[in-house]
Amino acid sequence: MKYLIILAASLISIIALSGCNSSEKTTSSYNKQSIIIDVNGDQNISITRGLSFDHPTFVIWIEDLAGNYLSTIYITKSYASGSYEHELVNDSLWLNSEGPSYQPAALPYWTHKKGLINGIKIIPTIENPFIDAYTGATPKTSFSILNNSYSETKEYRMLLEINQLGDWNNYWTNTKYQKSNAYKHSAQPSLVYSVVIDQNSSDFYLNPIGHGDPLGANGKLNTNLSTLTTAKDILKEIRVTIKSNN
Repeated sequence: MKYLIILAASLISIIALSGCNSSEKTTSSYNKQSIIIDVNGDQNISITRGLSFDHPTFVIWIEDLAGNYLSTIYITKSYASGSYEHELVNDSLWLNSEGPSYQPAALPYWTHKKGLINGIKIIPTIENPFIDAYTGATPKTSFSILNNSYSETKEYRMLLEINQLGDWNNYWTNTKYQKSNAYKHSAQPSLVYSVVIDQNSSDFYLNPIGHGDPLGANGKLNTNLSTLTTAKDILKEIRVTIKSNN
């Protein structure tokens, strides 16, 4: 009887310890990184990673309601600078050292919206980087960006474009567009989210509106998202909260 009591107590202890470890991992995996652009900012962009999140390239920007580009809030440093963690040589060989890489299909919708850089290049390069925004490495977990709201108009549109290189599926296969090196690196095309920000609410959620050109050849938006799979799971939620000044 005494043996049974000791055995039962041991089992309970093991279960309790297992539960504690599991809870700790779950909690730590949802800790958010904070990116502060404006310490006095009234706008918090909260981005929750999805099941397919794995070092994506992304950009957040704003437009007027007519679709005219206004400014960029945040962009991953690799795309903005044209320098990646792994340098690409001859469109097929990735080196273990940082260096230039040309990725026109990564963020084509934003790229063509913002226009030429220095009146020379449409795609950011080491010689002509995009410097008109806050840049940083891709966060490894969910994150939030503290920023100041755009105040020159009562309504504006916020957009986010995201892409994960090598994200293939049954439709976007590596045999599609075999002559395009840009597509070979991109796989599923970039996914674009959008929401209209106004003064009637304090909480807004960005939703998918289409995808960019898979070859990066133009800035057209394709609204058919039926062929995208894991690309839709890179992000789980994009929420914008505006702090009241009252």
